[in-house]
Amino acid sequence: MTGQELAALYRGYIACLNRQDWASLGSFVHEEAHYNGKRIGLSGYRTMLEGDFRAIPDLHFAIDFLVIEPPRVASRLLFDCTPVGELFGLPIDGRRVSFTENVFYEFEDARICNVWSIIDKAAIAAQL
Repeated sequence: MTGQELAALYRGYIACLNRQDWASLGSFVHEEAHYNGKRIGLSGYRTMLEGDFRAIPDLHFAIDFLVIEPPRVASRLLFDCTPVGELFGLPIDGRRVSFTENVFYEFEDARICNVWSIIDKAAIAAQL
C-alpha cells in the first residue's frame, strides 16, 4: 500500500468514526486489534468507541496532521467538545473543552491492527 493509499484509507476511517458507522468499522479495524498494547479485538474497539460517544455526544475527530510511513500512520487529532459527567477522571460536567490526541497506528491487510494513543489530559485539566 502506498503512502497516498494509506492516507486515504485513514481519512476514510476517521470519517467512519465521525458518522458512527459501526457496521463499517470492520473495514478499517482488524479483528485482532490491539490498543495501547492490549488485545481488544474489533468488538472491544467498537465498544470503546461507542463508550467515547456516550461520554462525549458531540465528539468529532479532526485531523490536525498526518505522517505516513507504510504500514504506519502517525496523527495528531483535535477535539473541541462537551463531555457529560467525568472525562479521564476529571469532572467536566458539561463544560466545553479542547484537547489533542497523538496516536500511532500500524496497519496489516489494509486494516488497523495496533494503536498507541496519548491524550493530552493536562490540557483538559488546565481548562477546568
